[in-house]
Formats: sequence, C-alpha cells, structure tokens
Amino acid sequence: MNLKEIQQLIDIINKSDLGEATIEEGDFKITLKRSSSLPPAVPAQPLQAHVPAPVATPAPAPQATEKPSAAQEGLVEIKSPIVGTFYSAPSPESAPFVKINDTIQQGTVLCIVEAMKLMNEIEAEVSGTIVEILVDNGQPVEYDQPLFLVKP
Repeated sequence: MNLKEIQQLIDIINKSDLGEATIEEGDFKITLKRSSSLPPAVPAQPLQAHVPAPVATPAPAPQATEKPSAAQEGLVEIKSPIVGTFYSAPSPESAPFVKINDTIQQGTVLCIVEAMKLMNEIEAEVSGTIVEILVDNGQPVEYDQPLFLVKP
C-alpha cells in the first residue's frame, strides 16, 4: 500500500461516520481512528479488507423459556461474513437470487453484501431448502448476523 492509497483511506474516513477502520494487505496492516474530540454521528464499526468465507453454523441452544432454536429444528443459519448492506438481487430490476422454499446447492449465490462499494456475493455453505430469509433488501447487516435459515 502506498502513501496515495493511505491518504485516500484517510479521506474516506473523514467523509464518513466511521470511527475506526483496519485494513490488511498481506503483511501490511493499518488502523485509522477518528479523533476522540470528534465522535461519529453513528456508532462506528470496524471495516474489514479481508473477507472470510461465510460460515454456516447451527444456532446457539435456547433458553428454557424460548421457542426451539434453528439448530433444534434441524435448520442451519447462513451468516454474514462482513458488515455491509444486504441485497437480495443483483440489481433493482432483477429477480432475487433465492426465495423461500427454493432448493439450493452448496456454492449457490444467495445474496450480495455491499461493503465500501464492493459487492460481495454470499454463497451457500450447505445444500438444502431456504426456510426463511431473515433480512430485508437494502437493510444494513452486521458481521456474523444470520441472513438465511436453511433446512439441509
């Protein structure tokens, strides 16, 4: 990463509501933090330059008074690997990638999560049937937030 790219990152942070950003490229890592005297308008969330593969994991065990969890019902949660904006279709005019009751295969593109103007396709980690879509189109999503429930 060169000085010009670092300056561009600083400009992006200054023009946004982000409080902190961490960027990693190979052995190079940089963390940019907004001055504590200028708090962001919205709670800051760290950026990620490296996008790990989505992980399909069963939901945690329920409390005694809760309804049965996805894991107890035999469902698998597909979670967001990054912070960003959820899009159910490749463009506003297009049909959604998947709908409830669609049968999917491992590797099927389920949605897009946009982060810093980069469109990241989220693929299924398991084969099965879409039981529930937990996020609305255009909604912000957090890291590790469940997006889909799949019956394997």
